[in-house]
Amino acid sequence: MQGDDKIIPINIESEMKSAYIDYSMSVIVSRALPDVRDGFKPVHRRVLFGMNELGNFFSGDTKKSARIVGEVMGKYHPHGDSSIYFTMVRMAQEWSLRYPLVFGQGNFGSIDGDSPAAMRYTEVKLARMGEEMLQDIDKETVDFVPNFDNTLSEPSVLPTKIPNLLVNGASGIAVGMATNMPPHNLTESLNAAVALIDNPELDIDGLMEYIKAPDFPTGGEIFGIQGVRDAFETGRGRILIRAKAEIESDGNHDQIIISEIPYGVVKNDLVKSIADLVEEKKIDGISDITDTSARGQMHIAIDIKRDANAKVILNKLYKMTQLQTSFSVNNVALVNGRPKTLNLKELLQAFVDHRHEVVIRRTRYELRKAEERAHILKGLMIACDNIDDVIAIIRSSRTTDEARVRLSERFGIDDIQTRAIVEMRLRQLTGLEMDKLRGEYDDLMKLIAHLNDILNNDEVCRNVMKDELIEIRDKYGDERRTKINIFSGDLNAEDFYPDDEMIITISHLGYIKRTPLSEFRAQNRGGVGAKGSDTRDSDFIEHIYPASNHNYMLFFTQKGKCYWLKVYEIPECAKNSKGRAIQNLLNIEADDCVNAFIRVKHLKDPEYINTHNLIFCTKKGIIKKTSLEAYSRPRANGVNAIIIREDDQLIQVRLTDGNSEIILANREGRAIRFSESKVREMGRMSTGVRGMTLGDGDDEVIGMIAMTGSPDETVMVVSQNGYGKRSPLEDYRVTNRGGKGVKTLNITEKTGELVAIKNVNDSNDLMIINQSGITLRLPVAGIRVMGRATQGVKLIDLTKRGDQIASVCKVDSDPIEELPAESEQNADNIVETNSNVVSEKTSSNDVENKISDSLFQFDDDISE
Repeated sequence: MQGDDKIIPINIESEMKSAYIDYSMSVIVSRALPDVRDGFKPVHRRVLFGMNELGNFFSGDTKKSARIVGEVMGKYHPHGDSSIYFTMVRMAQEWSLRYPLVFGQGNFGSIDGDSPAAMRYTEVKLARMGEEMLQDIDKETVDFVPNFDNTLSEPSVLPTKIPNLLVNGASGIAVGMATNMPPHNLTESLNAAVALIDNPELDIDGLMEYIKAPDFPTGGEIFGIQGVRDAFETGRGRILIRAKAEIESDGNHDQIIISEIPYGVVKNDLVKSIADLVEEKKIDGISDITDTSARGQMHIAIDIKRDANAKVILNKLYKMTQLQTSFSVNNVALVNGRPKTLNLKELLQAFVDHRHEVVIRRTRYELRKAEERAHILKGLMIACDNIDDVIAIIRSSRTTDEARVRLSERFGIDDIQTRAIVEMRLRQLTGLEMDKLRGEYDDLMKLIAHLNDILNNDEVCRNVMKDELIEIRDKYGDERRTKINIFSGDLNAEDFYPDDEMIITISHLGYIKRTPLSEFRAQNRGGVGAKGSDTRDSDFIEHIYPASNHNYMLFFTQKGKCYWLKVYEIPECAKNSKGRAIQNLLNIEADDCVNAFIRVKHLKDPEYINTHNLIFCTKKGIIKKTSLEAYSRPRANGVNAIIIREDDQLIQVRLTDGNSEIILANREGRAIRFSESKVREMGRMSTGVRGMTLGDGDDEVIGMIAMTGSPDETVMVVSQNGYGKRSPLEDYRVTNRGGKGVKTLNITEKTGELVAIKNVNDSNDLMIINQSGITLRLPVAGIRVMGRATQGVKLIDLTKRGDQIASVCKVDSDPIEELPAESEQNADNIVETNSNVVSEKTSSNDVENKISDSLFQFDDDISE
């Protein structure tokens, strides 16, 4: 050691804590967070102040960006030049700031994510609104602090006339905190500020009458108002933003036209992400994507295939791409040098308070200057009134100082006034100049009175503030760019859909639709049916299910997965249309298909979902019981409902209340009955137990019903060739699960194999559809009850066309009067009884001889 040098031992833990706290506060206060008054971080403030000091105004020429960066870096901001340049660049980008503060000339990047040119190539100057941020800075309106080397002074805040933190927002990541503030419309913000000046007690709801929601520079649509309200009330909230997209049609195919995208989204990345989803086959139905945006106008065209639903694809794009994003509001700003989370009123109040301080300080400055000038003018007017004596005193004085002393003694004026008199030019002695002096003095006295009024009368001061804000509003205000969908997310979509009864149809190739039940007419037993839907070649209607618009659909696939959907989300089509591809509605695998669904009114009632079960049945006779609660949480990608073995598939699902009698039937015409209580409850991720032992060969289970014990309920079975019958439940003896069962239909070559089993009563109709797409609605009451071992009666005449039944479903009877025989033969889409030709479309179909492997019917008593 030399001299008095000492080594002081310190605790490293304490030193690191202290150093880290110092570093954190430096980042928070001096770099990352904006000041609530002018909405700027130090670097933004220094860039604008540096341009102002250089005289780089909008009325002048642009200057090289490198010159501005050098000025700011050398005098005020001793950090990297790139941080200063990119700050300046962002303030010139129309898609980044709602109201740019810098006017740029050259390449300043693009919304496609292109980088700006180097600073040596671009030029800038203050935008008109940037100049408004600095108005009156030379009138002692704000405090100045020393720069980094104590050689110059810089403002600690700008005397802005614009609530910049609101209108342009801010973002920044500090240590242990961050800020993310959305931009707002200038007109709305200034109107709210004026209203707050008039009524300081105005609450958040009152301010929201003026500021509806954020207003982003790239437009788009705010989807739902609750997130906006949360942000305004608490300073934190999640705002959903959607692109502006419209569906256009030229008659042959649809196009989705995107003209605005959410704030902060890079357009090229958006287009690429859509293309990647199409290439990876995560979204089907898109044939081409074209970006023809130019000259600030955005235009992205997405071509939709003819057989695809443009609305469904658009919804998928909203869900899977940045066509829909969320803006997480976190209104953290520096208030008196300390970070604070602020609500809407606190933000506006801070700006209003700042404007009040600026106006008061400016008024005091102007008052002082006016009084100083009036004081001088008063001395000059005394001199003019006594000009001969003044000239005589000056001429007889040996020095200027002597003249000033003598003038002071003669006229009772002070040193400042005598100095002005001595330095007065001879031309000011003319009569015209003397009149100007008196006029200027009178004007100054009026100004001084007005300035004193501002300082002494709070109402006058508020009026001055309001007039200045209104002037800015009228000068720079504009219309909103971001639309507000105020109802989205707040109203239940069910409110827009009546709870009508529908028929859900699914074709063999996976096309789905919903059709109002009223479109189907009842006919006599033995009729040939009405044309149910047009299908393309090699396709036919395979499943028909009843449901109502407000029902929740739980879709179950043959691989054992479960998906959720509201009925009104399924496209509504006429009964003679083919519908839409089910892949556009559910994210199912390409080699999977829907075999069954369950309809429930809701999934949020704990008592309901915990007292009801789902009974699963596979074609190999496996059965499983699981509580409905396990399937009460919808997921977009579905869940595993049952573990299916490799050679098996799920064919049917039933909803029960725990007291049902289960009946399974196979192709060979046998059925087994056992109590639901004989099947123990299992979890969602399980395989199940044996429900029925099958025969040899290709035998398999064709259906399952759950009987509730109602005395008027019977068992309905239908065969492949159109034969069917009803039998009482008592004809089927109760056995243990796993047996071979008893005969339920006498299978012969005439009847064909069994294809469906339903539980019905006299108030039901049967919806029967064959492989050629012909639909028959048949009242159950017209089918007599007979023994279970008989072959039944003919339900639909298939002998003249060599057709077979594809699917069977029960619906409630519709009290529609039957058509007269003459009208029925001539009615649209009714096939004549004696005709050998069904229709041009139907006869051309290459129909596969396929029996429906999976049918479903929901018990209405349990649903409601």
